[in-house]
Amino acid sequence: MAVAVTLFVLRADVVVMKNGDRLSGKIGRMDGKEIILKSEFAGEVKIPWDAVTGITSTAAVHVGLKDGQLVTGTVETVEGRFEVSTARAGKVVFARDAISFIRSEEGQKAYELEIERYRNPRVVDLWTGFVDLGYTSAKGNTDTVTLSSTANATRSTSRDKIGVFFTSIYSRNDTSGISLLTANTIRGGVNYSLNVSPKGFVFGSVDLEFDEFQGLDLRFVPAAGGGWHAVKNDRTTFDVFAGASMNREFFTTGLSRTSGEMLLGNELVHKINSTLSLRERLVVYPNFTDIGSIRINFDTSLAAALRRWLSLQVSLSDRFLSNPLPGREKNDVIITTGVRLTFAR
Repeated sequence: MAVAVTLFVLRADVVVMKNGDRLSGKIGRMDGKEIILKSEFAGEVKIPWDAVTGITSTAAVHVGLKDGQLVTGTVETVEGRFEVSTARAGKVVFARDAISFIRSEEGQKAYELEIERYRNPRVVDLWTGFVDLGYTSAKGNTDTVTLSSTANATRSTSRDKIGVFFTSIYSRNDTSGISLLTANTIRGGVNYSLNVSPKGFVFGSVDLEFDEFQGLDLRFVPAAGGGWHAVKNDRTTFDVFAGASMNREFFTTGLSRTSGEMLLGNELVHKINSTLSLRERLVVYPNFTDIGSIRINFDTSLAAALRRWLSLQVSLSDRFLSNPLPGREKNDVIITTGVRLTFAR
């Protein structure tokens, strides 16, 4: 047993820490924050990079420097400086603070495959999104059932973005033996945006909507325009956009109308902390065929993560129409709550 342990230590990578501890295993990767060491006896160990003073590798690793260089070879630390023994350039010496990342051979191959996947993705690749499900039931003096569902999927690359969304809300109230439908709405759409500069983009979209209580059989809205990525980082994405749309409406009374509209809007996705995330989208449609008429679409949701794939969410959806059918309200606000299932491919 002692011989086996000695042989393992001799062929293992070693990480030296500020307190003098030496950990043996196989270097997986270092991303600037922590280094992962795969130990035969302790499993995967994550060590803060700030606590590391030196490493020695028995197998070649890929070392990325902050100046953009990539050096491949075995690593050892000599008098506080890192030395990489490369196959072609001999020894390359640099300070610890010059290192941006370290990857094993397997880690580098996985990284290159992922980069290629982003450069030339298949249509089914890179989709992320969520499905919201809500159900409310009341029994007793009143018998009420409300069902809500929302799906949102996005495929983003460095060049473009495809987005698809769907929302359905249905509610029925049975009181004193009388069944009343209190909500029946379906909304959906698809949009495509193309980046024309690091900040600027152009887009095209088609939205569809049905709302029984507005007397709306179908609203069909193709639109196009341009926008600006005002904020875009790991925690927050905030876009502003403007353009024009055509609004085709068909109502239960037989009325149909077509109008040209401007559109002005914004979209926000913000990670408040490790648990809470906020989404918001506001689009205002001033009508330039029927001057003075306007539509406003506002949607927002707050989600609290329970697991990586499961959250609790509360959503608010507001639709304002300044010229509804006679006898109908101008504004419809719906608040729903339920669970959110998150997916990524």
